[in-house]
Amino acid sequence: MTRPFADRLIEKTREFGPLCVGIDPHPHMFPKLFGNPSAGSIAVWADGIIEAAAGKVACIKPQAAFFEIWGSPGVAAMEHICKTARNAGLLVIMDAKRGDIGSTAQGYATAYLGENASCACDALTVNPYMGLETLDPFVNTAAENGRGIAVLTRTSNPGAADIQEKFVDGEPVFMRMAKAFHEKGQKLKGNSTDWSGMMLVAGATAPEEARQIRDAAPDNLLLVPGYGAQGAGAAEAVAGFVPVNGTLEGGVVNASRSVTFPEAAQKAGTVEEWQHAISEAIKFAQDDLLKATQNC
Repeated sequence: MTRPFADRLIEKTREFGPLCVGIDPHPHMFPKLFGNPSAGSIAVWADGIIEAAAGKVACIKPQAAFFEIWGSPGVAAMEHICKTARNAGLLVIMDAKRGDIGSTAQGYATAYLGENASCACDALTVNPYMGLETLDPFVNTAAENGRGIAVLTRTSNPGAADIQEKFVDGEPVFMRMAKAFHEKGQKLKGNSTDWSGMMLVAGATAPEEARQIRDAAPDNLLLVPGYGAQGAGAAEAVAGFVPVNGTLEGGVVNASRSVTFPEAAQKAGTVEEWQHAISEAIKFAQDDLLKATQNC
């Protein structure tokens, strides 16, 4: 059986740092160098990003929505980049935010986390707001196959406060959820580390809330959006990490637009210039986050 996701992710973050490269092929931002956006051209573009990231970062996070735009060819492109990335040694966190009940939830879990998944990835983002029961098919399938899940807890968008920060019985919803996720996450604990592969999504734009989540869920890995283009800096992004052997660890920090659509890459006239710009943007974000993790 595949080793637990938590062990595999921490092993890679200890080697490369916490940067996760988001692959979000926004049609309106797509580089002219690659032609008009289409299922085929975004696959070629994504392959170039995977080539730049392989052996340098722990993982990538494709956004399913920007592939589903193109229908079945887009889904085929998504399956292609997941396979390519995993073959290159990158972990893949699929950002699809699935969430449903019973057999429907099991269908989603099988499609992404199952032994013979049609779009095999290492972890899947999950929306738990239909209730905690919706998590069980994802947790059970992940546990059986050495996979993980990333559960929306306190997200980075401005509207997160509409629900996640509302108080219920004396504490905010996101804290009640974090405590429940911590309990459920025990089934996804690693073998060689104390971390759980039930990741909690904790936005870099809310560092104090990330610290509270860490207190409530001390062994859950975090998936941190909001760094870079959304305005949060490296120190905010690792606010929920903890010191281990002289450095901060505890999850991954996603960067999408800042590393895949940097200005130099958008202006590139050749594939070589584009590839260099992407590599430099990844290196800048990686170094920025590494400095923050060493400041403990």
